[in-house]
Amino acid sequence: MLQKLLFLSDQGYRDFKAAVRANVLVNLSFMAPIIVMNLVIMEILKPFVGGAVDYARLWSYAGIGLVLVIAMYCANRYEYGKTYVAAYAAAAEKRIAVAEQLRRLPLSFFNQKDLTELTTNLMADCTNIEHTFSHLFPQLAGNIITIAGVTVLLCLYDWQMALAIFGTLPLSFLILFGSRSLQRRIGERHVAAKLKSAEQSQEYLEGIKVIKAFGLSGEKFTSLDRALRDFMKQSIRLEAIVGSFVVSAIVILRFGLTAAIFVGVHRLSGGRLDLVKFVVFLIVGSGIYTSLSTIMTMFGEIFYTLISLDRMKALQAQPLMEGDAGIALERFHIAFDRVSFGYNQDEVIRDASFTIPQGKVTALVGPSGSGKSTVARLVARFWDVSRGGARIGDRNIREIDPEHLLSYIAIVFQDVVLFNDTVYNNIRIGNPDAGEDRVIAAARMAQCDGFIRRMPQGYQTLIGENGCTLSGGERQRISIARALLKNAPIVLLDEATASLDPENEAEIQTAISNLIKGRTVVVIAHRLRTVAAADQIIVLDRGQVVEQGRHAELMERDGLYARLYRIQQESLGWAI
Repeated sequence: MLQKLLFLSDQGYRDFKAAVRANVLVNLSFMAPIIVMNLVIMEILKPFVGGAVDYARLWSYAGIGLVLVIAMYCANRYEYGKTYVAAYAAAAEKRIAVAEQLRRLPLSFFNQKDLTELTTNLMADCTNIEHTFSHLFPQLAGNIITIAGVTVLLCLYDWQMALAIFGTLPLSFLILFGSRSLQRRIGERHVAAKLKSAEQSQEYLEGIKVIKAFGLSGEKFTSLDRALRDFMKQSIRLEAIVGSFVVSAIVILRFGLTAAIFVGVHRLSGGRLDLVKFVVFLIVGSGIYTSLSTIMTMFGEIFYTLISLDRMKALQAQPLMEGDAGIALERFHIAFDRVSFGYNQDEVIRDASFTIPQGKVTALVGPSGSGKSTVARLVARFWDVSRGGARIGDRNIREIDPEHLLSYIAIVFQDVVLFNDTVYNNIRIGNPDAGEDRVIAAARMAQCDGFIRRMPQGYQTLIGENGCTLSGGERQRISIARALLKNAPIVLLDEATASLDPENEAEIQTAISNLIKGRTVVVIAHRLRTVAAADQIIVLDRGQVVEQGRHAELMERDGLYARLYRIQQESLGWAI
């Protein structure tokens, strides 16, 4: 149950059990000095009961105490390795597992979730679970085991004094657990406020250029200020209310020591308890209360951590896109048969049927919002079709594992995503197993070898976050180099030449020509003149196929394609 609760691997669970054993060992190592102290006290108190102090024995107790100090150091060192080091390793594995889970989820999931929430899953929630593993559960289990053992010994030693010491314990736990639902509601509000403040901070930073350009700093900062103040309010509320329950439980618990003193003095005066036992119970009881207070504080933290655990559980429960990774595709024509698809309630693709021939260039054109990019994403199985069937060769796309399917597809997006790494590593993403010669050859075919070599460190130059040191054309050519290096039989080009100056567009067109040779190509374009030479043009309007054919044929029909083409040709003469 704990393995599932903490999302531990088998090794992580073994480490957890070892951490509990180590914590029990540490607790026992701390109890040993208390036993020695009791022996010392008993020796010192001998004159009060008619005996004499044995100083040689006291020196032997001192030697034992020195040995126990060394043993305590070794026990704590062992616990650190079994608890904290293991917890950090388990947290790293968990973050990687969450990243893998996110990578395998359909894009529809990301449409429903805010980036801040997913980042919180990956970082803050994993940190909370790590803290639970390293600081809470092992110590909690170890303390409970140790206290249970000490309690049994105290009951055997004197059950009436033990009852007095632990008499307030049930009421303390009743306060702590009786307020659990309220603590959870307050914790959930705190988490929601934390997410909102992170979301507003991210939005403010991402939109800082627009905010400065239009003088919106005061207006837009109001939302951020409100979110941060609410987060502060919820944080204070969490500490005040949850803390009050924990402190109340601890205060009531410590009344047990008062009760133990009262009972002990009463029995001591009546001759039913000797002085040594009374002192032993006071010393041991004080130590037990310290451990029990720690346990109660831990329960408050655990109740809050359970919110993160539930969020992680919800993420783990998200259905993955499944498929057969053993399917070998040999034919690469693409066929849509009465396909319909919608992101939410409204359908973006409606009853679309067409075939994209193998080894040919097919262009998808149409007005904005007609479903062009959606078709390409359905081919790549970023989403699954709602109705109908989409096939590559003779296999239904839904039968194929998404990652296996993408090994046959190279994609060049309009919005290029580059990583804060070297140019070399950004190109090699297309094929991580490629050597230097193949990377450079791909860069040359993509027309980017020249500007790369002019960089300070050439291919080993860091290009900044999302390639911020590069121009739009340079970033696009690196994206094409990736696709060339991948050498996939199907190529999807999503507005690859949009928003580029004529010089960059010419170079990118040359790079694209190298990329598409002998491949099944799907081109999405708004500039119709760039796809006039395509083997097939499919015209979409409001998610439906309204025309299909070559450029000359579509111009003769004088339909939507011809109208769009003429409008664009007329716009070429516009001037300011």
